[in-house]
Amino acid sequence: MPLPSLSRLSTRTNLKAVSTGRHRTVAKTVEDEIVEDNELTSYLAALAPDSDPESTGTGSRFGDAQVYQLRLNLIASQQLKDLANERDLSPQALAQEWLLERLSWEGQAASAQDRRESDALTDEYRFPRDAFDQPVGR
Repeated sequence: MPLPSLSRLSTRTNLKAVSTGRHRTVAKTVEDEIVEDNELTSYLAALAPDSDPESTGTGSRFGDAQVYQLRLNLIASQQLKDLANERDLSPQALAQEWLLERLSWEGQAASAQDRRESDALTDEYRFPRDAFDQPVGR
């Protein structure tokens, strides 16, 4: 047999509070109404920044940055944690640093490759700078 509920909620009214009917609601007086302080509101609005790019209020944190999820196996994750700990960084900061560094390297390599390809398309030959500085031996 189920035990009776000791709370003041009725099971028949879909968990709504049961009205006892003993108390009357007192009408609000004019004094109880909340009055907005316009001076305080305008003062606080002037102190607040117009837009905070690091705010999480809008859901877009740090401007236009995008979040990527990275899954590592247990060994790689532990290595990352150990290396980050040695450098007094968080694993996320170390991974971000490595990723940005690698993207920079890839950009430089692609730029160098583009230069090599454009140089190969010309019939010019470029001599090294110091090629004519040394005298010819007899």
